[in-house]
Amino acid sequence: MTKKYSDLVDPDEGQISALIYADEDIYDQEMRSIFGTSWLFLAHESMIPKKGDYLTTTMGDDPVVVVRQSSGEFVAFMNQCRHRGMRLCRSDEGNAKAFTCSYHGWVYDLSGKLVQVPHEEDGYLGALNKEKLGAQRVPRVTNYKGFIFGTWSEEGPTFEEYLGDMAWYFDSFADRWQHNEVLGAPNRWIIDCNWKFPAEQFATDVYHAETSHISALIAQGGDWVNADTRGLQFSSPGGHGTGFYLDDAPDMTDYGPVASEYRAAIRQTEIERLGETRAVHVRGHNTIFPNFSFLVGTNTFRIWQPRGPHSIEVMTWTLGDADAPAEVKDAMRRNALRTFSAGGIFEAEDGENWSEIQGVLKGNRAGRSSFNFTMGRGAAGHHDDFPGLIGNIYSEEAGRSFYRRWLELMEKGD
Repeated sequence: MTKKYSDLVDPDEGQISALIYADEDIYDQEMRSIFGTSWLFLAHESMIPKKGDYLTTTMGDDPVVVVRQSSGEFVAFMNQCRHRGMRLCRSDEGNAKAFTCSYHGWVYDLSGKLVQVPHEEDGYLGALNKEKLGAQRVPRVTNYKGFIFGTWSEEGPTFEEYLGDMAWYFDSFADRWQHNEVLGAPNRWIIDCNWKFPAEQFATDVYHAETSHISALIAQGGDWVNADTRGLQFSSPGGHGTGFYLDDAPDMTDYGPVASEYRAAIRQTEIERLGETRAVHVRGHNTIFPNFSFLVGTNTFRIWQPRGPHSIEVMTWTLGDADAPAEVKDAMRRNALRTFSAGGIFEAEDGENWSEIQGVLKGNRAGRSSFNFTMGRGAAGHHDDFPGLIGNIYSEEAGRSFYRRWLELMEKGD
């Protein structure tokens, strides 16, 4: 890749080169410049509730272990032994007192510190400095209302500063109930597409719904053809974005009578926590840059984990009210699976779109084409009731901000 990034991405003019979705060199630089410096989602605290509970995930393409300490704090470190690079933990989740490398038996404690080495005396002659051979720690980890994020960057903004105005929109999801928890195991699958396609769509693209999802929307019930779908789109200089309906667009949730009654009963409590605007009207799709997305209403959140320039692993969870009855929690989980999961009626259509685009990009001329991001250009402004730069829901303002932040980080370098 010999062109400058600014030759490929021009957010002000709304032009994005297809090369950024398929080039190996660009992908490698993304792992350093974007995933190596941004705040990335690691876990929800309810996934690892007890001392020694852990799960494994990735930050970009680097494997990490996230562990709850005896203090209740969370630590993340590279899932890699410092001896020969073997994966330290080969389970998705569990509870441990220590992590032992299955190659040569090096032992690390729950904080990633190297505590035991076989043949330390007769093999290493007592000269091994274990203090310097702990697992690589993620230097900054924070717990934001139950959501744990980490960054490889030792300096830079706090997570709250990183969110900026996006915090107001994220709180409509993360702070809706007094106690929340993840319901059930994650849903995981692979899609043959670049990570930016879904991340950008969840930030900016409501436009596709009435075409790609019209059959699913009608099947869900409600008159979507004639629905009042007025709404707004928020965009952030940090690359975050959200689009949401304001008025009488039909809801895509179907919890059943018991769960629906419970939701109706606690609606006033949600309004008291968030205010009526956020509790009732701010429901839609959202992305926290670069790859964490959530949907208010269907209560799902997910990460688009890069697996090379042409593939992602999707991991989705359902967030629920921890104080709700078990029947209500199960109804919420089932609704999320029915709509936004590997077999969900909406998610399957999205994945088909993204994989088809990625396949087209294999063509010589198609892979060098330019995409148009000019919808709503120049029309965004400020709104009395909503923080940040606000445009019409049918806009690509947040998409342009997403790629403006992408360009800023890519040009800044490692």
